[in-house]
Amino acid sequence: MNTNPQSVRVLCFGDSNVWGRSGKSIERYPANTRWTGILQEKLGNDYEIIEEGLRSRLTDFDDDDPQFPGRNGAAYLRPCLESHNPLDIVILWLGTNNFKTRFNQDAPMVAQSSGRVVEVVKMVAHTSQHAAPRVILISPPVVREEHLPSNQFIGAGKKSKQLGKYLEEVAKQWSCDCIDMAQHVHTGDADGVHLEPDQHSIVAGLLYKKIVQ
Repeated sequence: MNTNPQSVRVLCFGDSNVWGRSGKSIERYPANTRWTGILQEKLGNDYEIIEEGLRSRLTDFDDDDPQFPGRNGAAYLRPCLESHNPLDIVILWLGTNNFKTRFNQDAPMVAQSSGRVVEVVKMVAHTSQHAAPRVILISPPVVREEHLPSNQFIGAGKKSKQLGKYLEEVAKQWSCDCIDMAQHVHTGDADGVHLEPDQHSIVAGLLYKKIVQ
């Protein structure tokens, strides 16, 4: 825990690529491999990174599969924000799981629902009387269908490649920063969805530059 009372508090909210899942197993990378941990090291004691990643998290709807309760990102985010307030920066990394075949969502739909997640951040700031945190909206890397071990993400490659341009419009609408990670990093060969350690390092570097600019 960061004991600096003046630290800049950064909430990292998202799915398994925030949690730090390895594509080769269901295991979690150690803290010094995850981009959140590397970012904390780069930023130092003047910043506090708060990790809120969850495997299979969605933007703003429930997963009806009983194996995945509590995956509605927008619903979980409000109490999460209230728990961690005050916050200075909120990084939102969602969208990949929306492209699962059974949800039948395209890029504009995922971008629209991501906007509703941003709206939760703004609403909580307003009702809690805390200053609104800076929001950094992340468009996730492209799903590489040729490496998928199952049929969970049929058609997700093309859809996820399109998401960045739509999320940039959402970011403009809500006066957020936006990084299209598909332009900078790629998912691993093991499953086509999760990041390898070297890509976590790149993500940390990009976010470090965005935060301190």
